[in-house]
Amino acid sequence: MRPIFSLAILFLLLCTAACQPILPTDGAASDQSSAHVLYRDDFSNPESGWRAAANPGGRADYADGVFRITLDQPNSDAWASPGLDLSDVRVDVEAIKAGGDRNNRFGILCRVTSPARYYIFMISSDGYYGIGKVNQGQYELLGSQSLLPSDKIPQGSEYLRLRADCVQDRLALYVNEQLITEVMDAEFESGDVGLIAGSYQTAGVDILFDNFTVARP
Repeated sequence: MRPIFSLAILFLLLCTAACQPILPTDGAASDQSSAHVLYRDDFSNPESGWRAAANPGGRADYADGVFRITLDQPNSDAWASPGLDLSDVRVDVEAIKAGGDRNNRFGILCRVTSPARYYIFMISSDGYYGIGKVNQGQYELLGSQSLLPSDKIPQGSEYLRLRADCVQDRLALYVNEQLITEVMDAEFESGDVGLIAGSYQTAGVDILFDNFTVARP
């Protein structure tokens, strides 16, 4: 069983830009009805509103048409968000491990209201998953004591389609359109969305994200 991750190093990359317009994309996440799409970014425009930032242990930035998060120190996290304020949403993104150990973590954030308050939907490249909550800087997993393995999560380096549903008190994580887990929690009602990646004992985590879409559920 995978231990819960350390929050010893947390890099806040919140964007202060206003909500961006829907951007055209050719990726898989574009199959949602445009009538329901609230925000879309294929990261082809490095000025679309996700703040690029460098930190001692990690970096989050646009990179050749994708969004890239790298961790150069162990037990570190880096995340970014586009500066939205939403309540009930479905968030889709494509992600791939471009480098580093399989013992990593990466995924989607929703209902972010501060660096110390958000929900997190995460998987690892060796097939683990979990839904967690950070409140006043204190992290807890919801529905389990540690990240759990799933044979529905492909291991290694291939593009995966991640989806997080934040709908009223239901929080659900999907990988390649397969439901991995769902939990109930009603503490956070609205906020920003975002992307996150992290390392455990081994540095060098390198995750690429593409075709980020936020839609009404």
